[in-house]
Amino acid sequence: MSRDILSAAESIPSSCLHRIFRAAERREAESGTDVVKLHVGDPYFNPSDDVADAFVDAVRRGDTKYTGVEGLGELREAVVDKLRTDNGVDSAVSRLLITPGSCQGLAALLQTLAEPGAEILIPEFHWPVHLQQALLAGFRPVLYPLGPGLRPDPEVIAAAATERTRVLLINSPANPTGVVLARDELRTLLDLARTRGWHAISDEAYEHFLYDSEHTSVASLERDLPPAERIVHSVFSFSKSFAMTGYRLGYVALADDRAADVMKVVQEANIIGTSTPVQYAGIAALNSRAESTAVNRKKVQHSRDVILSPLVEAGLLRELPAGGWYAMLDVARTGLDAETFAPRLLETKGVAVVPGEGFAMRPDADDRGRVHSHDYAPWARNLVRIAFCVDPAALETGVTRLLEFVDECGDGANAAAR
Repeated sequence: MSRDILSAAESIPSSCLHRIFRAAERREAESGTDVVKLHVGDPYFNPSDDVADAFVDAVRRGDTKYTGVEGLGELREAVVDKLRTDNGVDSAVSRLLITPGSCQGLAALLQTLAEPGAEILIPEFHWPVHLQQALLAGFRPVLYPLGPGLRPDPEVIAAAATERTRVLLINSPANPTGVVLARDELRTLLDLARTRGWHAISDEAYEHFLYDSEHTSVASLERDLPPAERIVHSVFSFSKSFAMTGYRLGYVALADDRAADVMKVVQEANIIGTSTPVQYAGIAALNSRAESTAVNRKKVQHSRDVILSPLVEAGLLRELPAGGWYAMLDVARTGLDAETFAPRLLETKGVAVVPGEGFAMRPDADDRGRVHSHDYAPWARNLVRIAFCVDPAALETGVTRLLEFVDECGDGANAAAR
């Protein structure tokens, strides 16, 4: 094979998230001082004690052997009960797979649904990993522009689709925008997908982090249909709701048994099985979920309401995010694009943020998912993302330094203009 021919994986650019992560690590190593890390969605709070106890107890009693590729039966039953009572989703143990994190679950689900030449609809402003996963699964991503308020417009989506479209990706609350879709908006998207014969993937990692409304699971809108007629495949995470980011635990509720059987084969090839002690920790997390998820949401909401408000007052943030852990700031007033703003902020103030262009990459990919070139949506060039799930003291320090930097840039821009 010629070395001029790239594999699909070799042609996919690294995401902006990992680039800034490595840059922050270098800055700490070279300066010997801590970076204020507003670039990573890792919570400052920890799982409840019963989660850690369940993990340790499983290890000590020797529950460290393989489980089936689908996951521990007791955990799957607990998840099905949670979906029914909390989400209004009619699932079943046969259609429920436990995964080592929702990210891996998404990747496996995309492999489950992929077919040669198939296309997937992804918003132009997206979580970069969604795009990478689609390409690795062999999909050709079709990116559609978002409407006012960075909300999906069904007419725009319909116009972007082709006869090769097979999947519509829905993410509410959304990463990176924090947009929460109302029940009627989700129903309109689902009706469009059903009319066109598409699958719908619903990424609900931030299901417990809505600050002004209640969460609607897309699959709840088709619970009255027989499984064979359903099209929604839902992906959930323990990382956000229960602060179990490092445990790596998630689950996928497939629309029907046929898709579930295919995904079992994908998981046989990919993971063999999810960590057994971690699955016992997941059972404990679900048993105490009513209290823990409410407490965790209040912690993040307090940071949003109190610490992010100065960013709104400064005109960097249009409004407080409706959901999720992230806020998108517009730094155009500094005269710097985000790719310049972020490294300068890191170098001069020791604050790490993520340039927004990385969430708006537009790849030119062939039918095998190989990327030949890429650019970025120009409207994202002045946007940066910050995470507000971090320690409140660190968040306050980071926001203060960021505002100082903006003011300093503003003075310099005004002087240059004169």
